[in-house]
Amino acid sequence: MEFSRRTALLAAASAPLVGLAGKAASQAGAPTIAPSVALEPAPGAALAPRPPMGWNSWNSFAGTITEAQALETAAIMREKLLPFGYDVFTVDIQWYEPEASSYTYNANPVPALDAHGRVIPAPNRFPSSKGGKGFAPLAAKVHAMGMKFGIHVMRGIPRHAVKLNLPVLGTKLRAQDIADTSSVCSWNPDMYGVDMSKPGAQEYYDSVFKLYASWGVDFVKMDDMSRPYDAHAPEIEAAAKAIARCGRPMVLSLSPGETPVLRGAHVRQHAQMWRISDDFWDEWAQLYAQFTRLENWTPFRGPGSWPDADMLPLGRLALGDRDTRFTPDEQRTLMTLWSIARSPLIMGGDLRHLDAPTLALLTKREVLAVNQSSTDNAPLFLDDGTKVWTARAEGGDRYVALFNVSDKEREVSVALSLLGLGGRASVRDLWEGKELGQVEGRVSARLASHGAGLFRVKGI
Repeated sequence: MEFSRRTALLAAASAPLVGLAGKAASQAGAPTIAPSVALEPAPGAALAPRPPMGWNSWNSFAGTITEAQALETAAIMREKLLPFGYDVFTVDIQWYEPEASSYTYNANPVPALDAHGRVIPAPNRFPSSKGGKGFAPLAAKVHAMGMKFGIHVMRGIPRHAVKLNLPVLGTKLRAQDIADTSSVCSWNPDMYGVDMSKPGAQEYYDSVFKLYASWGVDFVKMDDMSRPYDAHAPEIEAAAKAIARCGRPMVLSLSPGETPVLRGAHVRQHAQMWRISDDFWDEWAQLYAQFTRLENWTPFRGPGSWPDADMLPLGRLALGDRDTRFTPDEQRTLMTLWSIARSPLIMGGDLRHLDAPTLALLTKREVLAVNQSSTDNAPLFLDDGTKVWTARAEGGDRYVALFNVSDKEREVSVALSLLGLGGRASVRDLWEGKELGQVEGRVSARLASHGAGLFRVKGI
């Protein structure tokens, strides 16, 4: 029997989604959509003051990446993407699995473990980890490139550690004393949950994150956490507490979604990023669904509190089998939406095959500034086949994102009055990097099907 995360997690993205903002009857009366209440600063604001940017191995390597591949990719990232702010390099799932081979999982894995039941890098894939060094040598090389080092982990304690009943570090207890064998991931066979009501449970999580701290880990993507949220909330809290105690700052990213919006106040207290959907891949229906999800999370977006629309499936994907299915217009829509909604920008494609158009898409500085530096990001109005988002730029100008989500080319526009501007304004096209001159009454663009435009608008 094999387990496939991709198969299990593909969302029913074409199913109807109900947005909190609703649909405006017309532009003329459309209200600006904004957070209904002002939230207190997130506890992790200093950890992630801006949406994290980086690269993750899942979309291109599944669970198979090796140390050699990681170093080759990190070197490309340093050269091509780091100058534009992409600085988090993350090794995704099953780095502890000696036999990882694809997007499916062995039903009875035997992961690499230390004497206290904690997963460690598989030495056949990460040779520098031998001798108890773990990821410290690889992390040191990534740090020397000027980047941060991240890892993916699963919620819980390894099933193999429970089978062996290994001791929990710093206690007289063992794995079977804290494991909740009824709490299992539906798509991955590696772990049991940890029963946080049991003595030794927090000590186990403390030991795990102290190990990561000793390796030099800066970013942890923790999977099988956000769904079902309430059932896993004790372990979410335990991970956050363990990070606070480990002696090293770490950004905590929870996965997969759909994280319930009603738990927004809780999740932002314990994590800096959390997924708003299942795994996002290169299908238009899934991209279309993210509009509503990002809309719904508008009240919780800010420093240290980043609703995560998932990685960017661009360029070469799926163990080199194919290039992205998104059309060039859809790729621009993806980057525009992630930027105006301030979702973390985590490239997923294989950087060893990074082509010029994809690189240009990822490195447009004026577009990245929207993601990194804008405020008051929210949908302005929704209409049949079109969507408009706005944000405030540094200096008081307005950013405007126009989206044509219909199947035909069309004109998309927004009245300057809805932007809080007068009757005239100057407009700059951020994708094209050029001034469009002055407009009266409206900002407009002729957009291809599934296309987008992004503009900076200054009242005159």
